[in-house]
Amino acid sequence: MYNLAAQSFVGTSFDQPVYTGDVTGLGTTRVLEAVRQHAPESRFYQASTSEMFGEVAEMPQDEETEFNPRSPYGVAKLYGHWATINYREAHDIYAVSGILFNHESPRRGQDFVTRKIARGAAAIAAGEQDELRLGNLDAKRDWGHARDYVKAMHKMLQQPEEEAGEYVVGTGRTHTVRRCAEIAFDEVGLNYEDYVVVDEEFYRPAEVNVLKADPSRAREDLGWEPEIAFEELIREMTRVEQDRVQRGDDFWIPEKGGVTGETPSPTAGAE
Repeated sequence: MYNLAAQSFVGTSFDQPVYTGDVTGLGTTRVLEAVRQHAPESRFYQASTSEMFGEVAEMPQDEETEFNPRSPYGVAKLYGHWATINYREAHDIYAVSGILFNHESPRRGQDFVTRKIARGAAAIAAGEQDELRLGNLDAKRDWGHARDYVKAMHKMLQQPEEEAGEYVVGTGRTHTVRRCAEIAFDEVGLNYEDYVVVDEEFYRPAEVNVLKADPSRAREDLGWEPEIAFEELIREMTRVEQDRVQRGDDFWIPEKGGVTGETPSPTAGAE
């Protein structure tokens, strides 16, 4: 049982904190309770998040790092994280949490900054818009490819029962929002400095400036390593957006090198 459901937009959580707490926090408990009552032999995966670390006390962050969330989203995810641990310990359920750092792909929702940058670069190159407004260009994140991270999720549920636990999943490398924009605009043959406008409207009320994973436990216990580099990820996302812009599609699923059709932009998933 993979619980990936959430109100997962950090910015939205400041505007809708009660809804976020109900869906992202209590929602996890509802699923855990369903597992306890109806499928206690199943294996449960909770999608925790690096946003639980928030204003970090140490660098990089591992499974022992103190949590200090800076958003209603991070607080709600922390509730679900501790609920998962509690159900494992109190009810002897196989329950694990993946503390995943930012993971992206061409399927990313449009409100996330990587997709927004890739889409903006493609649209500007095609003459469909003149500028791209972003918030804090110096915020640093540990970004990886969702294909790699889903493999780690699966590996967590294959561990022996006595080894069920929590794992930090990330690349161990950080990049700025500015670098993301630089790569995306370079992919379309433009200089980001000519088009990106810093807009304070997109700053968070409580900013998290840097997050960086220490995935040593996942590497040692799961045999997991990220395979896709950050630059490769952003260039892939930008190329897909160029194809979408050319076709007039809002969102499509890339599969085996082709287009399989349109699908709504997802609103749930990793942040």
